[in-house]
Amino acid sequence: MTGSGAASGGITDDTDEGGDLTARLLADLHQRGETIAVAESLTGGLLVAELIRPAGASNVVYGGVVAYNTAVKASVLGVDGELLRKHGPVHPEVAEQMAEGVRHALAVDGSPASIGISTTGVAGPGPQDGHPEGTVFIGISLAGRTRSFALHLDGDRGQIRAATVGEAVRILSAQL
Repeated sequence: MTGSGAASGGITDDTDEGGDLTARLLADLHQRGETIAVAESLTGGLLVAELIRPAGASNVVYGGVVAYNTAVKASVLGVDGELLRKHGPVHPEVAEQMAEGVRHALAVDGSPASIGISTTGVAGPGPQDGHPEGTVFIGISLAGRTRSFALHLDGDRGQIRAATVGEAVRILSAQL
């Protein structure tokens, strides 16, 4: 797994000889007139921190919601309570609903963000609700569609969280 969080200076892109993928993503979003809102669970604010690291982020990033407690996913982000009761927070549809919900939860002047991105999963140590550590779902809501991406990551808690951030930036970049 390449790339890491802000501690090493940002997410790098192997195809760009180490270029700053996050800065390029934000520049692309700004050029397109897009805005982004972030909903996080296992990453606990690391993704929004990475997205606001480059200068000029305020032109694109609306903000983030750390919905670490499962009930907050429902009360703030609008994730279906029955879905959470039936499957728990580590589920692809939960990631999708978080991504869609945060666009509206962080609306500016009544206008939702054009993109929502979310993280939910198991950082460890150990399994949660029958899911092994490293099971992660990234949700992305953009251009009228919402989908999720499953990840199976290795490492300790910190490595899984950092890898989730790097993969979220890469996945979003690839979706544009």
